[in-house]
Amino acid sequence: MPYNLFGEVSNEKGQVTILGGLFSDMPTLFVATLIGYVLGALPIASYIGKRHGVDVFSVGTGLTGASNVRRHVGNLPGGFVLLGDIGKGALAIIVAKLLGVSGLWLMIPAGAAIIGHWRSVFTGFRGGDGMATLAGIIIAVFPVFGFAAVVVSTIISLGGQKMPYSSLLNVVFGYSTLMALNLTYYGDMVMTMGIGILSAMVLVYATFGHFRRRRRGDWNELDDPEGSEGATEPTSLGQ
Repeated sequence: MPYNLFGEVSNEKGQVTILGGLFSDMPTLFVATLIGYVLGALPIASYIGKRHGVDVFSVGTGLTGASNVRRHVGNLPGGFVLLGDIGKGALAIIVAKLLGVSGLWLMIPAGAAIIGHWRSVFTGFRGGDGMATLAGIIIAVFPVFGFAAVVVSTIISLGGQKMPYSSLLNVVFGYSTLMALNLTYYGDMVMTMGIGILSAMVLVYATFGHFRRRRRGDWNELDDPEGSEGATEPTSLGQ
């Protein structure tokens, strides 16, 4: 049977059952969303920082991102945080698929993972910008094209570390690469647009975070050269 853009199966008469499928699968979607949030909320950076005697919330940008950990704890711990945060986003998609969520509905548990990283219940609803978690989501949805997009954004990050708002530009370049690849090779444009919505969420959140830190007067050019946690992170979508 054919599937519509939300991944719902049409019935024998060819009628799409979007609402019926949604309501019947609501418990599954709810569980997947809850798991996505919990995965995103896992305080990897905070835990690793504490293991090294550093409170990541009181140093640098005060964000639980790999960049902050790398600058104030060390390169190796920062690398572990980066991989862990990418893994959180990827696992949110993998678990949702295993539970039977498909199509654009995957963007709901994916968004929950990002929100969990922003506002973790385990750290008093504090967190990071969610760029690495977004990267994991992109790779899980588009394993080949997503990986290529992250590579491009990484190159932009390494080449423009001193540029203002470089990490925000990295998200734009990374998503543009994903869009171009899917357009060129007839990929899933519906899911690409869904990723675009998540990317826009992360961009807006990171930008507002930058302005909040500047307004509070705790912005430091050495720790936060552009006001976004991923300024010098080796992965553009790497918060």
